[in-house]
Amino acid sequence: MKPVGSFIIALAALVVGFACERSPIEPPPSVITADLLKQTSLLQCSSLPSSSAKQAIGPAGGKMQIGPHVFVVPAGALASWVTIQAKTAGGMGNAVAFKPAGLIFLKPAYLTLSYANCNASGSTASKQVAYTTDSLTIVSYVTSWDDASTRQVTGRVDHFSNYAVAW
Repeated sequence: MKPVGSFIIALAALVVGFACERSPIEPPPSVITADLLKQTSLLQCSSLPSSSAKQAIGPAGGKMQIGPHVFVVPAGALASWVTIQAKTAGGMGNAVAFKPAGLIFLKPAYLTLSYANCNASGSTASKQVAYTTDSLTIVSYVTSWDDASTRQVTGRVDHFSNYAVAW
């Protein structure tokens, strides 16, 4: 009996030892996604003048012009009136920053970004609207529709943040 008990204890120690042994740790999917996003970039554009817009939009919806870009809020996207502020960065990328930060729409709104002043020569890749940080680092892409004939891309906006034209 004693040898069997020792064998069971030794076997249990071996199992625990294997369980505690470290295996390679894979990065979480969010890190993999972030690394992949760094391989893509914002579309390089000639500088646009800075522009801003401020408008109250309510439950009936509305439309804002921000320089060459257009923001559309459909009816039912907002439960009450909200003063929306938008401004372009005025730099080398076509980007728009919105306030109030974090505003969430009940139905998607749509941002159409012009890339008429951007260098897209030699590329047949569809342009996309990217959700970015304040420093224009791409966080993710939103569902987008590229119209190469008008050199505009429209993206679905579910919440407020910063958005830019990307490859």
